[in-house]
Amino acid sequence: MNFSAARLLPTILLVLGVVLHSASAMAEARTIQGNVVYRERVALPPAAVIEVQLVDVSLADAPARTIAETRMTADRQVPIPYELRYDDAEIQPGHSYALQARITVEDRLWFINTTRHSVLAGGKDETDILVERVGAETQAPTVESPVGRWLAEDIRGGGVIDNLQTVLEIGEDGAVTGSGGCNRMTGKATVSGADITFGPIASTRMACPPAVMDQEGKFFAALDEVRSWRIDAQRGKLELLGQDGAVLVTLAGM
Repeated sequence: MNFSAARLLPTILLVLGVVLHSASAMAEARTIQGNVVYRERVALPPAAVIEVQLVDVSLADAPARTIAETRMTADRQVPIPYELRYDDAEIQPGHSYALQARITVEDRLWFINTTRHSVLAGGKDETDILVERVGAETQAPTVESPVGRWLAEDIRGGGVIDNLQTVLEIGEDGAVTGSGGCNRMTGKATVSGADITFGPIASTRMACPPAVMDQEGKFFAALDEVRSWRIDAQRGKLELLGQDGAVLVTLAGM
């Protein structure tokens, strides 16, 4: 090594150290802590598995991208604490992020969140995740009526965004409640035999990522065009049809 190179070596090592430190800082591991909770008076069996995910819900007409996830067995009843570690380098400016949670028992879904839990948006993170009961353990809606609580699985043949809960609940009196995926909704359904129409749907006016708002808008527009319903008994699905008989929305019982 010549004299000039020897003099430059400490400087080179110093710069390299700064670069490596910066790269390490950019990929800093961070933690989100909270609780998974539900209101139902149901005890979880030891086989229950709780899953929590941090997802990117920014992309329109695309599945949510999972940033991080954690799984744990039910060693206690609710509230169930969780700790979710994620790589800070995965968080992009201008993107929208949310937490999702579900509880399964022997691969059967028991609970899932039906409302959005936004995080990393600059304000207070919604880290306590409320999940609601679903699955075979709940009473399935009968084939004689669309009355019940339903989760949208498809809108106009275009599917739905993964981990986004678009919920429709129809009461015995025709009262309609639920969520388009971002905003809560209320309204009225008129059912006569196989015919069904939805009156004006009122909703809250929260702003959500474009992908979420797009799906919600399509859902509300489809409800406005619905003229009849039918139950696919084999699959346990409620299908809402338009004037021409085409399926506009397919929903699963909750």
